[in-house]
Amino acid sequence: MRRIFIASAFTLLGIATAGAQLTIPKEFLPTVHGTIRTKYELQTTTGMQRFQVRNARVSLDGKVLPVIAYKAEIDLSDEGSIKMLDAYARFAPNDTWNLTMGQMRVPFTIDAHRSPHQQYFANRSFIAKQVGNVRDVGATGAFSLKEGLPLKLEGGLFNGSGLTQQKEWHNTLNYSAKLQLTPWKCYNLTLSTQKVHPDNTSIYMYDIGTYVEFSNWHIEAEYLYKTYANNTFKNVHAFNGFINYDLPIKKGLFKKISFLGRYDSMGDHSNGTADDDGNLYITDYSRQRVTGGVTLSFGKAFQADLRINYEKYFYDKLSLAKESEQDKFVMELMVRF
Repeated sequence: MRRIFIASAFTLLGIATAGAQLTIPKEFLPTVHGTIRTKYELQTTTGMQRFQVRNARVSLDGKVLPVIAYKAEIDLSDEGSIKMLDAYARFAPNDTWNLTMGQMRVPFTIDAHRSPHQQYFANRSFIAKQVGNVRDVGATGAFSLKEGLPLKLEGGLFNGSGLTQQKEWHNTLNYSAKLQLTPWKCYNLTLSTQKVHPDNTSIYMYDIGTYVEFSNWHIEAEYLYKTYANNTFKNVHAFNGFINYDLPIKKGLFKKISFLGRYDSMGDHSNGTADDDGNLYITDYSRQRVTGGVTLSFGKAFQADLRINYEKYFYDKLSLAKESEQDKFVMELMVRF
């Protein structure tokens, strides 16, 4: 299976190269993108350490007609596993609205919707990793306005069974909706809601996030509320807030240095999967985290970055911490092409 996935990825690259040699109009030529994230982590409490290829993504996107677009993305090393991520077709008659069908990131939250190369920190927030991270198969519609009050509204229906159980039939479908408002160029307000049904219990999530950018600052805050049907598990509250300051450098190896600080937290959390007795259980214990670091950018933003972070965790009891969720030093090199 691994060989099949690797062969498929290189086939995509081959198709893109071959397409460039054919007499295809320039606007219909496929575009190849990729993201490589390699990291080193040292747990300061235990002394344990490791190297890791966090992502090795390759994507192919483009158009076959002026109104029909597509995207296919595969990760050859998501912490050592191969995963098919995006695979969708899109009908986009204009810049105002579009319809998409296939496998994709569900429109929900700010931080969970960021691609790996767009992340500010080496490790994702609790909202983006544990509480609000969903990719599924379904259909979405999007509507955008650029005049008056600029906004983007997205909504969709999804199977709810993840990426690998696409043969299953469903009595009801999951839904997700996301509204982004940008009343000013430097300000964003995002409201989103989502319903998932991972096992026998429906889960409802509500998220509000905002960020402002001025001078060289980016300040962002996001809150997510998660509730389980029939009180099968206690409600979950999650928060993510961070500040980023960019210091441009006129000469030298790096184009800029970014100084970052983050605080995020989450309550006891269940992913919605029941145990043998049919009860939901804690899959992630309540925790808080403070992260500080710098990002050294070799080129333009999110093109080639060296991210250096230190994460300090706070638990009610240290024994509740997962092996990979403890105090640690992280150094990551990210390349986007």
